[in-house]
Amino acid sequence: MSPPPPRSDTAETVGAAGTAGTVGAAGTVGAAGTVGFVGLGAMGLPMAANLAKSGFDVLVWNRGRAPLDAAVAAGCRAADRPAEVAAGARTVVTMLPDLPQVRDVSAGPDGLLAGLDTTAAARAMDTLVVMGTVSPVAVRALARELRPHGVTVVDAPVSGGVTGAREATLSIMAGGTEDAVERVRPYLTAMGSTVRRMGDTGAGSLAKACNQLVVAGTLVALAEAVVLGEHGGLDPAALLEVLAGGLASSEVLTQKRRHLAAGDFTPSGPARYLHKDLGFVLDSAAQAHVELPLSTSVAHLYTAIEARGLGDLDNSVVLRLLRENNSPCHPHHTSKG
Repeated sequence: MSPPPPRSDTAETVGAAGTAGTVGAAGTVGAAGTVGFVGLGAMGLPMAANLAKSGFDVLVWNRGRAPLDAAVAAGCRAADRPAEVAAGARTVVTMLPDLPQVRDVSAGPDGLLAGLDTTAAARAMDTLVVMGTVSPVAVRALARELRPHGVTVVDAPVSGGVTGAREATLSIMAGGTEDAVERVRPYLTAMGSTVRRMGDTGAGSLAKACNQLVVAGTLVALAEAVVLGEHGGLDPAALLEVLAGGLASSEVLTQKRRHLAAGDFTPSGPARYLHKDLGFVLDSAAQAHVELPLSTSVAHLYTAIEARGLGDLDNSVVLRLLRENNSPCHPHHTSKG
């Protein structure tokens, strides 16, 4: 099946956002094909807006009304229920925290699957693109469940944070058949600057698990460096500045430097999501019979963050945890002398 057809015979078309655009995987594809989008959170809203900006007709649904209104202002169309999205778009993207939320919007009389029972079946959903960070094992199971409904699943998690979502510079790791990934590539390239098929369904989520392993490990290393430096009399901001200027520099440091320097853990990426993702890392390692000592240690720290009620703060809050663990009043703190 080829990418969604344009509304007109011209290669360049005017989309819902009122701007002309062409996006294609191989050759030029008119950019006014309808794509569904479910989940307009901090990441999902700018991603849907970028689809509209590229000229696609974007049909969106979200539980809360305010993000829907913002999406409409960005050039999208709003649906009253998920079933309407599935009935009106052959490809539907979900940007939700985990698979239980995907299953929730898929089930019931208003769910995505209900939208497949329509007289306009030729326009109904036949590809579901799961862009949240989910378990590689569980997304493969979802793909098997949806196959009898005539729906192909592509898992395409992203990295790059809210900044990448807003600027359409996300790194997108796709898992699915070659045909399925190529079919949705025009949409993915409208949201990200790096789009790579990693393998069959589940491979994208495994790649994202590897990404989160590196992100979490780097955050913990930076937090430990700040704690060590502080105990030796170094200023955190000055230390992070010199780290950013050398081999220790990273995108994680660039995005989290302000949080770590100021001790401001206002969330851009909540710690509880990273805790969830580390669970996927350990599950994948167990299934592959791979020992990951660093991931195990990092996961324990984020479990402690959740246990202390800090999960809604930014994932750099691991610095606060380490500071508390190393304070003189902490039961496990040891001092010299």
